Amino acid sequence: MNIENTLLLRLNGYFSGDPRRIQHAAKVYLFASLIADGEHLDEKARKATVLAAIVHDVGIKVSEMKYGRCDGPLQEKEGPAEAEKLLAGLGLDDGIVTRISFLVGHHHTYTGVDGIDWQILLEADFIVNALEDGMPVQAMESGLERIFRTETGKGIFRTMYSL
Repeated sequence: MNIENTLLLRLNGYFSGDPRRIQHAAKVYLFASLIADGEHLDEKARKATVLAAIVHDVGIKVSEMKYGRCDGPLQEKEGPAEAEKLLAGLGLDDGIVTRISFLVGHHHTYTGVDGIDWQILLEADFIVNALEDGMPVQAMESGLERIFRTETGKGIFRTMYSL
């Protein structure tokens, strides 16, 4: 089994009984993969991008247990350590694990984006959240302008939501 499917199955166990969170991660992974391929990422950047997409919300579970809520800053605070646990034993080099942890810790931060992997994670999560959150068209248009930088992400978002 490839590393992405192995991690998806680990996430399925991690969020056992919470199909909404599991399916959210699977959708973000799908769109991150599509955007990464459309933007012709090299293998290392693609791996960091898609694996981070799978585990980007793992901070939710710990945040809910510790604080009784799971807002973005708490997810970013608690997520990296949880992501590292899920990534353990997958044979990833330390640099990739460090980058994935960073991305998990910044997936709600839209400023200071320092790489295509971070940009794609933001876009993929926004694509999925627009539907799941029932985002109004005006907010989607604003997000398209403020957040999206890749041509592939823009194209997917515009087409999906007829913008």
